[in-house]
Amino acid sequence: MAKRLGALIDCSRNCVYTVDALKKFIDILADIGYDYLQLYTEDTFDIGDPRFGYLRGRYNVAEIKELDGYASARGIELIPFIQTLGHLKGVTRWWAYSDICDTGNILLAGEEKTYALIDKMFAACAEMYTSRNINIGMDEADMVGLGKYLSKHGYRNRYDVLLEHLRNVCDIAKKYGFKPMMWSDMFFRLANDGSYKVSDGFVVPKEIIDKVPPEVRLIYWDYYSKDKATYDAQFKAHKQFRNEILFAGGAWCWNGFAPHNNWSVRINKEAFISCNDNGINDICITEWKDDGGESSLFGVLPALFASAQFFRGNYDMMDIKCKFGKKFGIDYDDFTALDLPDMLDGDGMENPSKYMLYSDPFLGYMDSTVDEGKARFFAEAKTKIDKSVSNKEYGYIFQTISALCDVLDIKYDLGVRTRGAYRNKNIDELRAIVSDYRELDGRIKTLYDAVKTQRNKECKPQGFESQDLRFGGLIMRVKHCVERIEEYLCGEVYGIPELEEDILPCMPEVPQGKSVNHNHWLATALIKFAED
Repeated sequence: MAKRLGALIDCSRNCVYTVDALKKFIDILADIGYDYLQLYTEDTFDIGDPRFGYLRGRYNVAEIKELDGYASARGIELIPFIQTLGHLKGVTRWWAYSDICDTGNILLAGEEKTYALIDKMFAACAEMYTSRNINIGMDEADMVGLGKYLSKHGYRNRYDVLLEHLRNVCDIAKKYGFKPMMWSDMFFRLANDGSYKVSDGFVVPKEIIDKVPPEVRLIYWDYYSKDKATYDAQFKAHKQFRNEILFAGGAWCWNGFAPHNNWSVRINKEAFISCNDNGINDICITEWKDDGGESSLFGVLPALFASAQFFRGNYDMMDIKCKFGKKFGIDYDDFTALDLPDMLDGDGMENPSKYMLYSDPFLGYMDSTVDEGKARFFAEAKTKIDKSVSNKEYGYIFQTISALCDVLDIKYDLGVRTRGAYRNKNIDELRAIVSDYRELDGRIKTLYDAVKTQRNKECKPQGFESQDLRFGGLIMRVKHCVERIEEYLCGEVYGIPELEEDILPCMPEVPQGKSVNHNHWLATALIKFAED
């Protein structure tokens, strides 16, 4: 079987990339040795239903056909990636689909109307794409069968619900000549107490193996594991199925504005070695855009390039860096300076640059992760990033990350400093902090302008309203907080109650001052984990 390397672009999480941006990305993939590109479109493609992708910037038929032809001419197979069970909040939120919503973002299995909708998805893909490979998703639907399905049918084994639904979806795929692939995690989660990760020697129940349609290719995805042994154990478990096994790794660009190239390269190297040892011939590198799609499509070029080299057996990072510089006209280490805002504690997957950007100055429950005095790290990072802001091709990305560092130079420990000065009754320090709040306003607006420029170059306008809301809320909150401090300093009020409350550890197992991975704007900004 010929070995294949692909990429996956998330075009659903508030960032529907323009046709021109995707053409540029396709050119890069073809040039560095990729074979296919999966377009992840939950509801952001036209199926002839006005509420499917409503107000979301969905692709029309002509746009997908144009991309399909462009990719084909460059030797890249454009593959549709749809969701046929979960991850469909863009659909299930509308009243028009309420009768086929099981719970949350999960479709109602076993319902005729559900399969009518899925049929429309396949029909649209059959018209727009020449490829007959398709990713049908079906991942992370942990609550399947426990919502409206439970009320309608009573409790059933969720394996049975999932597998019956899969069989129905496969029948629709066959109707349109598609060969489906799907994520494998649900088969493991339901048999392993909700965990995807298994220990060496894990046995998949035979009744599950026997019920999975043999034509479905199973994708083991892993963006976190640091050691080859973990990948080996997972592949060993997956090989108990009769199905072809694929692998998906990550080019981390879903934790905020800054990419995580160094982390991606570190883990993908181990994954590729394991794939080679385990005979895995199809590997895909994903670019997800969780929680707002804030990062640039092109910010992870080092991770994509290194992965292409790993795929061909080259693990010499000195050689890879040299080849990258010649290919892209920018030094590899200079490009990966984009990672710096999240490398406060090393090169892991933490993302302080996002959650401390949005953290409330008075109610900052993430302040327990702040290492006071380290804010200057961001000024030092900015100096390294600024080396590339004039780059003709990618300078606008560096402008965004430079502006982010400029904000964090003040904002990172602002809440900690504010609370400390207030509780120590250090009036002089509070007055100095007021100046920081005033300066911060302008820096946030500069960052907003850079983010807007970046988005305008890469994405359709729909989806940017989320950034308007986030930055607008941040600007107004900073303004309000400094007004409150000034009222206190002037004696107009006798206290700031929020600052009198102790900040507890945000996560019990995390030491004070240690960065974490926390990619939830709503929770960070508003201390709110769910809608009322």
